[in-house]
Amino acid sequence: MTRLRFTTIQFTSSSMAGLRGRQSVRTTFKLTDKAITALSVFAAQMGIKQKSLFDHLIDDTVALQTIAKEYHHDDLDEARVPKTFVVSRRTLETLEAISRSYGTPRDALVEYSIRRLYPLLTEEKEKHQKRKLLHEQLAQVMAQGRAIVDQAGAQFDQDDPVYLKYLHLIAVFEGSCEDVAAYLEKGDKVQDFD
Repeated sequence: MTRLRFTTIQFTSSSMAGLRGRQSVRTTFKLTDKAITALSVFAAQMGIKQKSLFDHLIDDTVALQTIAKEYHHDDLDEARVPKTFVVSRRTLETLEAISRSYGTPRDALVEYSIRRLYPLLTEEKEKHQKRKLLHEQLAQVMAQGRAIVDQAGAQFDQDDPVYLKYLHLIAVFEGSCEDVAAYLEKGDKVQDFD
């Protein structure tokens, strides 16, 4: 019988603090509907968790400090709604520290951090529309290809090597088109962003 031996791993106080910093916490911000939609849509479009995106935006302390320095109290006069987010403890601590240091409301820092995504979302929306047009064109080509292969099936034996190659080719094409259609359907949320 083999015995497993475990080595004791020593944790330092700094490594424990690092683990605590990754701990998730819930917090509420008052944001515009557009900012809430942008965060949700961008995370979905990129295939990442909203928490990861939020943490990434707030971890950019240089951008956060720039926002805090340039903020004017009357900048956020749009209607805002409370929204609860899950963020890392470290992200929340960073946000609160910069908010205190510059006297800028947390909500404003978050709102303007999210607004940095707007140009990227506009660009992604345009790409998505182009992808959909391309997909429509390729779907027409696929339908034509399927019709030709079906004609070949009527003209040749079912075990004809050329017919089988084309049958395989069209099956791969159809499978790829289905994969692209599913991807595009997931990406349709980007159309919600104005």
